[in-house]
Amino acid sequence: MKKCLKITFGDQFPEGFLHGSVQAHARACSVEGIAQVITSEGHVKIIACGEKEAVDTFLEHLHKEFEKAKILDIEIEPFLKDKDYRGVFRIIQ
Repeated sequence: MKKCLKITFGDQFPEGFLHGSVQAHARACSVEGIAQVITSEGHVKIIACGEKEAVDTFLEHLHKEFEKAKILDIEIEPFLKDKDYRGVFRIIQ
């Protein structure tokens, strides 16, 4: 079963967090999607899609990384996939 999530959090995060933690865990879990810094709104948006188990594992990794980085203002909601991410997880800055 496929699952997609939209995860948003504030744009204050450690250097290398998106590439070193988010993208690395997405690739390890075979999750596709994007992480995009939206500076005009002051937050980061992550779209993660894949098999339910893979997305759940990715989310568990993210919670651990958020805790380490002391990121508190996290919103997670279901998302309907509207693009083909072609099996890749990209960082857009």
